[in-house]
Order: sequence, then structure tokens, then C-alpha cells
Amino acid sequence: MSEPSTDVLEHPRELRFRRVRLTVIDGPNQGRSLDFAENEVSIGTATENDLVVEDQTVSRHHVAITPTPRGHLVRDIESTNGTAINGVRVDRAYLTERAVLAIGNTRLQFEPLDDETRTAISSEDRWGRALGVSDAMRRLFAVLPKVAASDVTVLIEGETGTGKSLLASAIHEASPRANRPFVVVDCAAIPPNLIESELFGHEKGAFTGAVGPRVGAFELAHGGTLFLDEVGELPLDLQPKLLRALEDRIIKRVGGNEQLKMNVRVIAATNCELRAEINRGRFRSDLYYRLNTFSIRVVPLRERRDDIALLVAHFYRQLHPHGEEPPAELLAELLRHDWPGNVRELRAAVERTVLLGDPAVWREITEPSAGTQLAVTIDENTSFRAAKEQAVAAWEREYLRALVTRFVGNLSRAARAVRMDRNHLRELLVRHGLRTDDS
Repeated sequence: MSEPSTDVLEHPRELRFRRVRLTVIDGPNQGRSLDFAENEVSIGTATENDLVVEDQTVSRHHVAITPTPRGHLVRDIESTNGTAINGVRVDRAYLTERAVLAIGNTRLQFEPLDDETRTAISSEDRWGRALGVSDAMRRLFAVLPKVAASDVTVLIEGETGTGKSLLASAIHEASPRANRPFVVVDCAAIPPNLIESELFGHEKGAFTGAVGPRVGAFELAHGGTLFLDEVGELPLDLQPKLLRALEDRIIKRVGGNEQLKMNVRVIAATNCELRAEINRGRFRSDLYYRLNTFSIRVVPLRERRDDIALLVAHFYRQLHPHGEEPPAELLAELLRHDWPGNVRELRAAVERTVLLGDPAVWREITEPSAGTQLAVTIDENTSFRAAKEQAVAAWEREYLRALVTRFVGNLSRAARAVRMDRNHLRELLVRHGLRTDDS
């Protein structure tokens, strides 16, 4: 468990973590132990784990334990035989003093020790465009400058909407490569048969439709940073090629023979637990550890509630036509919510409130029956991509309708309020069949 140093009460510059010990009390490795403090540790049969157990009933990557201000959080990594604390099976839970952790046929005892370690945190509430006053975010802000200054490969893990892409961009902007390209590849949005070409490029005639040579993301990012978003979605057969590119910084275009030397820094992000994907055989462990040279885990917003007020104020000032502060009633309502969609959902809620300018919206945002649950119909004749496009189009149409209503059809004011080019706004209105006096 961590607690702030009393050196600076309002903005402590360090966290204290009590050292703890895990000891195998039953199983093939009885007597083996691991001491740790501020860093997450993993347990399993794979040799890359912090505590390795030779138990056939334990998964390769079975469980992770993370020190947090609330205590030591246990996360089962979707193991085959599960994890239990004091006889109760859990997916996520906090360890109590002298708790017994059971994984497969192995039992471990958790025991706090007498000494502690200290970890620096930033006194600032922002780094680049990332904001946060919570210990979790200021701990990140303390290490990110060093990460940015290096060329180390970074893996950013966290739930959807926590700001992984923003952190990747901020790392690039603070790096010596800042004046070079920042190229984004969304691995989840590219069809599997095209992703190799997207990454490495292709030569003319490499496949049907390749009417000319194409430069891939690695070449486009030369001298700069390549951001691989949702890297867990990469097809298994492509992963060895990405691993070789990361190891050698040499690529070949699809259908080509020339080896191209690349000067590229790679940052990857994922919203899934890659170690669970390794357990299932869907992600290569060697690629995971190559990407995971330096790991950043972004904590979900519900576990850093201290950040909500700061984020609401920032978004409200940013989105309001006159840069005003958020009303106290709005802030009180938004602080009540858990925000399962994290920062992205919070921003959308603030945007909706500013756009409609209706106090009733503040209450609607936090009411489960008022739109936080989406009615979804599965049509087997419609692909996921097509269904997603239809949903986005419906949302866009309602957004535009509310926007022109809010500004009484004045396109210039509406475009300025949402930082959109006026001509683009007019095109969108025409596309959706919406008319205003100004159009």
C-alpha cells in the first residue's frame, strides 16, 4: 500500500510503498519467495514472470499483483484454473495481510514487511496534453520525460478511453524526434489481408489491386515515431514479421526483395491483456516482451477519481464558446458517475452538456435509464464495420441537429464553438439532409 510523503502535503513529490513478500507454502516450489514494493509483479510458469512456479496446473501468465493506494490488487490473467484468495475465487480483488493466494495446485502467502521504498511523483498536474492530479497520473508524469528522451520501445496498456493515444503523441512531442513524423496505425481498423501492406508497403503487382508501389507506415515514420494502436489485434502470422522489424529495424515491402533500413521509434498500445492472449496462443510471447521494453499502464478513471474535477473543468473551458468554468451543479453530477468509458466518455458528456446548454442534461448523463445503455440489435447480414458506420452516422446526424438548434442555425457560431471548419460543417449538414437558414 502506498501513502504520500508528508514533505509537501498538498503536492507530495514521492510515494511510499511498504515492501511485501509472497512465499510458496504449498506446491512444487514450496519455500520459494519474492519480495517487491512499488512495481507490478506477475506469477506463472513462463520464465519471464517475476515469480516462476513449475506447476502444470498454473498458466504461463497466471496472475498479476499491482501495488495501489488502496492496497495490493490481484488480477487473474484469464488463467485456465483460476485464482482464489482465502478460498474464494476472484478475477480482481485486494489482498489482506497474511492472505493465502491459490493458483492451480500452488498456494502462496502474502505478508507485509517492515521496510518501505519511495517513488518520485511529479508536483505538476499535467505533462504535455495529459492531465491528472491523482497519484497514479503524477507517478507517470515523473517518469515520462525520461521515457520521451530515450528511444526505448514503449507498450501502453489500459482500457478504452483512458488516453493511451494521447500519451503516445505526448511522448513523441517531448522526444528528440518531435520534428519528424508521428504515424498512427490502428491495427483493429485494417482488414487482416491488408495490414502487412499498411505496415511495410508493397511493390507493384504484389497482389491483386496493387497497381503501383506503396510506401508503408514504417517508411512514412522514418526518423520519427510509429504508433501501433490496438496491437493485440495483429494477425498471428504477421507477428513474426513485426518482431523482425523491431529487432533489426529492417523491412521489406510486400512483393519486394530490397531490405530497407528504418530509423523508427515504436510505441504500441492495447486495451486487452496481452498476457491472456499469450495464454490462448493468439499473441507471441517474444513479440510481447520486445514491445514491453518499457510498460505504461494507464489506470481507469474510476480508480483515479481525483482527476475528474480537473478534466471536467478543462473540457468545459475548451468546449464552451466563452471558455467559462463548469457550474457547480454539473461538477457534482459528473463526480457521482463511474465513467466506464473513461476520459473519452467524460469528455463526450461535457461536450453534450455544453452543446445543449440544458441543466436537465446534467442529470440525464448519470441516469442509467437515460442513454448510458445502448440498445443494440445484432443483424447477421450486417458486418461489424457496416453496423459501426451506421451507428456513427446516426450519432453524427443527431449531434449536428442539436448543434444547429443550439446556435439557432448560425453556422459560423456553431463551427467556431466546436472548432470545425464552416464549409465542412455545411457539407455534413447537406450529407445528412439537415437544412438551416444559413445554408
